[in-house]
Amino acid sequence: MDGAGRTHRLRALAPPGAVWVTPDRPAVPDTAPAVVVDDPHRLDDATLRAVSDVARRAVPVLLGRRPTLDRPVLAELDELAAGDGVVQLAPLDAAAVATLTGRADLHAPSAGWPAIAVLVAGGGLLPRVQRRLAASPAGVADVARTLALGLDLADDVLATATGQPPDALAAALRALRDLGFLMPDAELLVPAVAAAALDDLAPAERRRVHARVATALAESAADPVAAATQLRAARIRGGADVFRAAGDRLRFTGPAAAVGWYADAVDAGADPALVAPGRAEAAALAGLPVDPAPPTGPDAAHRLALVAGAVAAHDGRPARAADVRATTAPPGPLLAVPPLVALGRLGEARAIATDRSYAETVNNGPFLLLAEAVLAAGGEPAAAVPLLIEAAEAAERTPPAVVPPDTPHAWGAVVAVAAGDVATAEHLLGRALDRGVGGPVGAQRHRLLLAWVRLRAGRYDTAVTELRRLGTGLPGREVLLAAALRAGLARRSGDIAKLREAWTSVEPVLARQAVDLSQAEQVEELAVAATRLRRPQRIAPVLAALDATVAGLGHPPAWTVTVAWIRLQLAVAADDPTAVKAAADAIAAAAPAQGRQRAQAAAAAAWARSASGTVDLDDVVAAVDGLAAAELPWEASRLAGHAAIRTTDPAAARRLLEAARELSGVEQERAGETNAAGLSEREVEVARLVLDGRTHKEIGAQLYISPKTVEHHVARIRVKVGATDRAEFVAALKSLLNS
Repeated sequence: MDGAGRTHRLRALAPPGAVWVTPDRPAVPDTAPAVVVDDPHRLDDATLRAVSDVARRAVPVLLGRRPTLDRPVLAELDELAAGDGVVQLAPLDAAAVATLTGRADLHAPSAGWPAIAVLVAGGGLLPRVQRRLAASPAGVADVARTLALGLDLADDVLATATGQPPDALAAALRALRDLGFLMPDAELLVPAVAAAALDDLAPAERRRVHARVATALAESAADPVAAATQLRAARIRGGADVFRAAGDRLRFTGPAAAVGWYADAVDAGADPALVAPGRAEAAALAGLPVDPAPPTGPDAAHRLALVAGAVAAHDGRPARAADVRATTAPPGPLLAVPPLVALGRLGEARAIATDRSYAETVNNGPFLLLAEAVLAAGGEPAAAVPLLIEAAEAAERTPPAVVPPDTPHAWGAVVAVAAGDVATAEHLLGRALDRGVGGPVGAQRHRLLLAWVRLRAGRYDTAVTELRRLGTGLPGREVLLAAALRAGLARRSGDIAKLREAWTSVEPVLARQAVDLSQAEQVEELAVAATRLRRPQRIAPVLAALDATVAGLGHPPAWTVTVAWIRLQLAVAADDPTAVKAAADAIAAAAPAQGRQRAQAAAAAAWARSASGTVDLDDVVAAVDGLAAAELPWEASRLAGHAAIRTTDPAAARRLLEAARELSGVEQERAGETNAAGLSEREVEVARLVLDGRTHKEIGAQLYISPKTVEHHVARIRVKVGATDRAEFVAALKSLLNS
């Protein structure tokens, strides 16, 4: 093809004394040691026959031609010349283009074609494209300018857009390939050629190209987003149906873009009432205000009601979200189950989830899984985690065509944290962010929850990082979560000013008294902030609401402990031994049998004894280790510190204060990363003692920390250095600490 370097290759191959036959020198000699024919497609039939006669006399003929054989006489000459072999020229690689042009940035624009690369480097490509298209058969320029838009158009759409019958379109594409204007392996223009073809068009001409493509796409029932994009580029005021179809296509996968297409549809004359359901769905997912609109029929009313329920959930009004969805057609009632459970309305939730008519509808599968999982979580969080993972996976396989009030991933993270399973919570939230579950408003929630999980696990720096990545304009539910995050970070750093700032931002949300059980741990942070700021009266109604929720669920041990734990933390913050004991007794009465709640029960008992002035070192250390293992390091550090200042044994006080300092995260925040593996100063100390062959007990005795705390350090170090067995672990430590 043109521009591939045929003439250059012919010069390299031509033997001495060879006679060249070209359009400028068409004479064919009677005698010659060899004949070189360049651009044979531009020679007349008589000249080509004369060259064929020479070839039949066994004179070597070198032929450099385009890919297309457009005449029988050229095909005959090609067969004679091909007897000694055929060389097919390919594009140059990036290094060769750089050598040829002296520039390293021309391989992609030129697609590796030498002539185009040289012309781009010298600024002469536009006139070359103009000349070649002007000299080409009719229709070739129209095809080129349409392809220059960079769209992957089907042949029928391209033919309609350019006004070409199928045979003429095929001929035009062959002509463009012969000109060297097409990409090597696709029916797309070389990028530099496409830019030149469009630069040659006046703005009005370019809009006409867009309009023809839009019309062709709409007539072919192709992707409406592509058609709408061309209509927008053509600045055509018509096409309301195309714009609306584009919005419908993107409302769940690209909601922000869909809102724009719906606006274009209304501007183009679409009935706003017909556009309203789709625009409401897209706006809710994008976190934008949802305009109220009267429904135009049962389907529109159903869709708008589902959106209203979702928006109520996002805004932190779970009761309204549940009520609205429970009274709509499926899948509304199933989506009402999670907030019903979280509000303690167990009978209503169970009646919906056990209604077999919902299970018989295939599209309800992910919603039914979520409903069943949250029902299980209302009793025992740990048992519900596998079900929530299954619900999240189902939602990923079959993304729901509704605006969710919350995602299975978010529910799974909340319940996993309640079960002390931080790893699963992070995994689910990471999957949700990677896959864009729940749209932009879902991403906000997942990112905030991820920061929350990391705060609770004691990774404060990463919690701050996630918090800083958030935008503005959070809905009410996320305002509460963000305030709890900021309050938690402020409390852990001892920053009263930031604690007050966090509290101020959430007071209007708390005034609604509309929290649910999924927010219990967030309420804990805010309740402690209220106590520290001497505003306990503002949190009392919220705690009463949580009490009512737990009662509605039948006082399951896990959630009973969760709410009683809040009161324990308030009592500790208020330094009220009587209230500490009352909360500890309530936790013990719940009789938690396993997991995180069992660790909380042991810690509550130790706290109560410490508050009364009785500190048993072994008892407190065991409780501290239990909290740390349950992913509650901050609470573990507070218990150790609380006991340390109340014991009369100096050695015990030192050990407990050391444990408190270790678990608070303050030391690591201050020390920062000290080496390539990111080990803190204390982790380096532990690592050196491990290399010395010390046991966990010996290391703990030397560093005044418990063997269990040493075990946690070793586990974190192993993760940071990426070791999978002891041999790798020791080798990594030797490399790290001896470097």
